[in-house]
Amino acid sequence: MTDWSAVYRTTYDDLVRFLYRKVWDAERAHDLAQETFLRCLRDRANTQGVGNERAYVFTIANNLARDEARSVIRRKKHLTLLKNEADVVVPVPEPVEEIERARKQKLVEEALAQLSERDREVLLLWDAGQTYQDIAAQTGLSIGAIGTTLSRARKRLVEVYDTMEGNEHVARG
Repeated sequence: MTDWSAVYRTTYDDLVRFLYRKVWDAERAHDLAQETFLRCLRDRANTQGVGNERAYVFTIANNLARDEARSVIRRKKHLTLLKNEADVVVPVPEPVEEIERARKQKLVEEALAQLSERDREVLLLWDAGQTYQDIAAQTGLSIGAIGTTLSRARKRLVEVYDTMEGNEHVARG
């Protein structure tokens, strides 16, 4: 029988970090992590014999994040329609540091978006503290392929980010 309270204690922080990099909203990442564990507890009967609870939790979380992304796309389309009808409110300018942090975060998000789905998933799972075995169980890749995929994903992320960063500096003059 799985001790879900132990799984929760040892996995929660890594899970939130993983989800944050999927949804880019800290509060939403915490909500999705809670929803993940609720689903695990609700489906306890179906989790009997799950060999790797941590990988199972991340699989559920990944599915929730994917559903969240689809929902966000639908909302953005709807908001675009509403935006054309509403007055635009100009936000108060942020301090220079906050603007720079937001710019860099946006570049990271865009760079991650340019990776293949598999490379992005392996990179985010590794960043969330998953072991190669957990990543292999989650993605269906062999354990031997994880290191290669991770190395390639890191290299590609840095290349894309550096290119985008260079283009940003050129654009700013």
